[in-house]
Amino acid sequence: MATNRNTLRNHLLSFVVLTGAVSWAHADEVRVLNDDAHFAEGPIWYHGKLYYVEYDRNSVTTWDGTKNTIFWSKQGCGPSAVIPSARGEFLTTCYDSGTIGRISAEGKDLAPYTHDKDGNPFVGPNDFAPDRHGGIYFTCSGTAPGPVIDGKIFYLAADGTIAQEAVNVHSANGIVVSNDGKILYVIETEDHRLIQFKIAPDASLSDRRVFLDLDDLTGNVGHIYPDGVKIDSKGQLYIGQNPRDVHAPLAGTIFVVDAEGKLLRTLKLPSPGVPNLALSPDEKTVYVMALDQLDKSPYRGKVYAIANR
Repeated sequence: MATNRNTLRNHLLSFVVLTGAVSWAHADEVRVLNDDAHFAEGPIWYHGKLYYVEYDRNSVTTWDGTKNTIFWSKQGCGPSAVIPSARGEFLTTCYDSGTIGRISAEGKDLAPYTHDKDGNPFVGPNDFAPDRHGGIYFTCSGTAPGPVIDGKIFYLAADGTIAQEAVNVHSANGIVVSNDGKILYVIETEDHRLIQFKIAPDASLSDRRVFLDLDDLTGNVGHIYPDGVKIDSKGQLYIGQNPRDVHAPLAGTIFVVDAEGKLLRTLKLPSPGVPNLALSPDEKTVYVMALDQLDKSPYRGKVYAIANR
């Protein structure tokens, strides 16, 4: 055991030295916006508010700069992400009920989307990525995490039509469109990596390939389970993670990479799970959805605001 610990320590030190990338946040640079979040996930900044879901509360919550307020809730949904749509509604991925929830601008529950135009169901809806045309890609993770590879990617057009665009994605999770609209990045959590697709003018996907392996990026110090991903105005990708163990190497770390997959820096949070995040409009702040309780209900955690540097 001592040898294993020493080897792990050496790998971690090598990661820090070689990258020079670990940024430990100073206490005065981290604010707790919600100290009793129940599996906060899938955040966005929209019209002066932070919107995020709380999976174990079956809710969409907002933070307006001073307080957190339940905006919408629906038992059995199991929300994983929230996003505004081109039709003036909000959508949420209902992971447990296998639907895309629809919410009015006022927070009223509307009839959900239950399948695509060809009748394909949504198994484990997970995360959203808007494009430049009023459309939204979303992932469906598939069956429970494990060896089965049955995740999918769908596209919701501005007119409300939903089409299946990719299959056989392993635990499809976070998703984001490049700033030029030509590449779709998708996280395969169980394979510890991001893959990418070329986006055609009709929103179809092709030329699937591996973009980045997080285990390789971190010197194989332990398995990294990437979760959410966001992109800034420079094209830098912010990758959150949800480790299986609170003591996992690099737990609480968000990785920031460039368009070539080179590690630029990291952001370190006090909580071990940091599955997803959102950037403030000026990109000076990162809003981080965090977990302290990784493996059982109510999945207690926090919502942080951290300086982006």
